[in-house]
Amino acid sequence: MDTQSLLAQAQAIQPDLVGYRRHLHSIPEFGLELPQTLAYVTEQVKDLGELTIAPEISSAVLLIKGERPGPTVLLRADMDALAVTEDTGLDFASTNGYMHACGHDLHMAMGIGAARLLHANKSEFAGDVVVFFQSGEEGHGGADLMLERNMHLASGSLPIAAYGLHVFSAADSRNFASRPGPMMASAGDVIVTFKGKGGHGSMPWGGKDPVTPMVQAISAIQHLTSKSFDAFDQVIVNVGWVRAGDTHTTNIVPESAAFGATIRTFSREHFTRIRTELENLMRSIAAGFGVEVEVEFSPASKVVINTPANIERVKAVVASAFGEDRYEHMDQPIPGGEDYASILEVIPGAFVFLGAPDPNASLENLHANHSNKAVYDDSVLSDGAALLALLAFDALNS
Repeated sequence: MDTQSLLAQAQAIQPDLVGYRRHLHSIPEFGLELPQTLAYVTEQVKDLGELTIAPEISSAVLLIKGERPGPTVLLRADMDALAVTEDTGLDFASTNGYMHACGHDLHMAMGIGAARLLHANKSEFAGDVVVFFQSGEEGHGGADLMLERNMHLASGSLPIAAYGLHVFSAADSRNFASRPGPMMASAGDVIVTFKGKGGHGSMPWGGKDPVTPMVQAISAIQHLTSKSFDAFDQVIVNVGWVRAGDTHTTNIVPESAAFGATIRTFSREHFTRIRTELENLMRSIAAGFGVEVEVEFSPASKVVINTPANIERVKAVVASAFGEDRYEHMDQPIPGGEDYASILEVIPGAFVFLGAPDPNASLENLHANHSNKAVYDDSVLSDGAALLALLAFDALNS
C-alpha cells in the first residue's frame, strides 16, 4: 500500500470524520447500553464488510476481507461515555447528563475512518481486518464481554496483531506515544468493612469500636505498599472514601466502619499479590481488635502490556507516514487503566496514545481527560484513522 496515497485519502475524508465525531459527541451513552451510538456507528460501516452485532452489550464487529487469503488483524474503537455533565460551551455539546470526556467519540470516528480506508483498498492486502466497536470500557468490562462471545474470531482465526488508539486532551503535542511492555496499570477497587458492636460513646468498652481498626488499617496499607513492594514496580492503593457513624451524632460507637480504595498495579505478579496481602492484613488487624471484617474486590482491568515487536512496527509506520518526530517514547507507564489490556492478553499488539489538545487553549489552560471541560482537537482524526489502517496493512503484508 502506498503510504502517501492512503494519507491523501485519509485527508480527503477528514470532513466526514469531523461530522461523525461531533454527532457522536452530542449523543453520549453510558456503560453497556448504547443503542443510539451503536445504531449510528453501524449505519456508517454497514456497507464496508460483514457486521456482527451483540445488541445486549451494544457492541459490534466489522469484518473487512482482503481480496487474497491471509491472517487477521484487529483494530479497536471504544464507544461509551462518562456520567459527567458537560461544561465546554461547544455548539455540539451533550445535554443529557453524559459526556464523551475521555475522547471515545474521536476513537469511533477514527475507527470508522480506518474501516473506510481499508475497504477502499482491500485489493492491497492479503487477509482480514476485524474492527471492534466496543461498549463498556469505562469500568464495565466491555472488552472481556466481546472476547467471551468470541467476537475477536469473526474471521474464523485468531488475529495475529491488535492495535488501538487513545486520545489525550491535555497533551503538549499532537504526536503519537507508546512504549513496549507495561504501558497502563491494572485498575480495580476494594471495599473494606469493619463490623463491631454499637454502644455509647462515653463507655466504648461496652461495644466493639470498628472505627479505630479502620484507621489503623488505612495507615497500615501505606506501609504495606511502600515497604513490601519494589519501588520500581509500584503498587498504588489510594483510599477514596471513608464512612462511619452519623455526622449528626458523636456520642455513639457505630456498628460498622468502611472505606473504599482504588488499586493500581503494573505487573501480573503484583496484581495477584497485593490482593492476597491486603486481605490478610485487613483480617489480622480486625482480629487484633476483636471485630469482623469484610473485604470485597471489584472486577479489575488487567495491566496493558504492549508486545515489543508491535511497538517497533508502530514506530516504523509512524516514521514512514508522518516523520520520526511524530513518535514519542514513553519512559514510564501511566497509572490509568484500560480494558484493552484484555485484548492484549490473547493477541499480541500495541496501544498508542495520540495528543489531541484544544487548539484554542494554552498549555496551562488545557483540561484533562474525564474533566467536564475537556475539549479535543478534531484535526487529528485523519491521522488516527490513517495510522490504524496503515498498521493493519503493514501487519498483513509483512
